[in-house]
Amino acid sequence: MSWLKSMMEKEPPEPENPIGTVVIGTLDPDPHMTPKELVRKALMRAQFKCIDVGKKAPPADFASQAKANNADIIAVSINTTLAKNNIPQLMAAIESAGLKGKVTIMIGGAAVDKSDADGVGVLYGATKEEAVALAKKAMGK
Repeated sequence: MSWLKSMMEKEPPEPENPIGTVVIGTLDPDPHMTPKELVRKALMRAQFKCIDVGKKAPPADFASQAKANNADIIAVSINTTLAKNNIPQLMAAIESAGLKGKVTIMIGGAAVDKSDADGVGVLYGATKEEAVALAKKAMGK
């Protein structure tokens, strides 16, 4: 029931002096909000500003929101095989927005592992704690 407890935790306050901006969401057609929410709240507690694109977000939404908000990091939750199949479209959207090499990309979730991340040249975190550590490392913190 620890997952239930963590979901019931109060929404962390918006950081006053964020150490970075993260665009976060679940990749289309993934409907699973719980893993994404755990990571989003952990990032907010670690003083990151989070722009949530929600669930079932199309690849272009990650790229456009990252560009519009001058994001440092794109964090993508991938919990279904169908969503995993959209990783190439996500990478193409990021590249076409001119963000490749400028924004750190992190993936995690039940449908992906480190080899998937390595295959497209992005970071992989298996837990919310790893996601926070990766985000801090990306920001040089």
